[in-house]
Amino acid sequence: MGGRDDSMRVSDVERETTLRILGDHAAVGRLSLDELKERCDQALTVLTRGELTALISDLPDDPESATSAAVPLTQAHRPARRTVAIMGSASRRGPFRAVGSFSAIAIMAGDDIDLREAAIEGDELTIKVFAVIGVVNIYVPDTAQVELGGVSILGANRERGTHRRRNATMPVIRIRGFNVLGETTVYRVPPQARTLELEQARHLCVATEHYRTPSAPTPRRHPHRGSAKHHKSHHRHH
Repeated sequence: MGGRDDSMRVSDVERETTLRILGDHAAVGRLSLDELKERCDQALTVLTRGELTALISDLPDDPESATSAAVPLTQAHRPARRTVAIMGSASRRGPFRAVGSFSAIAIMAGDDIDLREAAIEGDELTIKVFAVIGVVNIYVPDTAQVELGGVSILGANRERGTHRRRNATMPVIRIRGFNVLGETTVYRVPPQARTLELEQARHLCVATEHYRTPSAPTPRRHPHRGSAKHHKSHHRHH
């Protein structure tokens, strides 16, 4: 898109293509999460092709150079560092290693990160989420200590499920959700849902949240004029 084309207005398809390219390059480390957020924000708001092209002008033109489906066998034992979902879905679940930090990117997509069987090394794990018109679901045991924060523009960061007494031997999970028309949801999964599929686990989290009935002490009756009148009436009947 050069010359006079640079002044032409962009279409939704062109915006989606740019978002996908940015996500691909972030997945291999060419863009940091902050850079990805800034450029995606701009891709959703710029008006002309020239402005849109400038957002990817410093990145390789060949899309295949940004990602590769082949993973060397020598990397199979390495800790998981990120998930990327672009106009589709992604999932990280089952036994895997998580060390230090983890990134989740969802652009017009859905992303599931299941930590129920993950081996988290160290005292804490930081998960950075970036969702543009996307949804990222994170599943943790309901005994985990979760610190959820971040910034949402027409989106939300939220927790679903119940809290049980924290397991002091578990690491702290810090989640920073940056959402633009997207959501980051932490599902606190009870023990009975440990082996359930993700959809079933979500339903159970919501159900236990709705039906929990916290026990409250029975209020003690304090003497007052009404009760004295009741006692006198009671004696007259006897």
